Amino acid sequence: MAHGMRTDLHTGYVDEGRRGDWRDTATRYALVPLRLFLGATFIYAGIDKLTDSAFLSASGAGSIGDLLRAVHDSAAIPAMIDLAQKSPVGFGYAIAFGELAVGIGALLGLFTRLAAFGGALISLSLWLTVSWTTSPYYYGNDLAYLIAWTPLVLAGASVLSVDARIKGRRHRNRDQYA
Repeated sequence: MAHGMRTDLHTGYVDEGRRGDWRDTATRYALVPLRLFLGATFIYAGIDKLTDSAFLSASGAGSIGDLLRAVHDSAAIPAMIDLAQKSPVGFGYAIAFGELAVGIGALLGLFTRLAAFGGALISLSLWLTVSWTTSPYYYGNDLAYLIAWTPLVLAGASVLSVDARIKGRRHRNRDQYA
């Protein structure tokens, strides 16, 4: 049997000027539900933190300060908790606004890869601190969110996004002046 290069490669995307089948369409739109879910979830999480006066306190039931004290000894990297404990309220605001920015970016498809990278970093930091001792590991959602952000870091938002509109406009302008 001879080994050679495949010549029947399939890109998975609809070529300009021809209509693809449902698989091409499904492939193009496959990440949209993930992007919408993660975007809406992170917006909700950020708003929830900003509107919860108990959370944005250095101490007291349900506060970021008490949460940090509770997870310190069980965190994979206690130094991350130590850093946050220097200003628990400031850290609470940073997480809330970070979640809002990530969520808005993902939902709109604006700087999608950057937003997804931010979401992955938030999820990673929460996994290494707050949910590190969750057992079995699949009960903790932070690891699942970290993995869910990965396809968006790699692929971005090629359809139904501000990024796609900007890219389309750049291509039209380039072709117009070429």
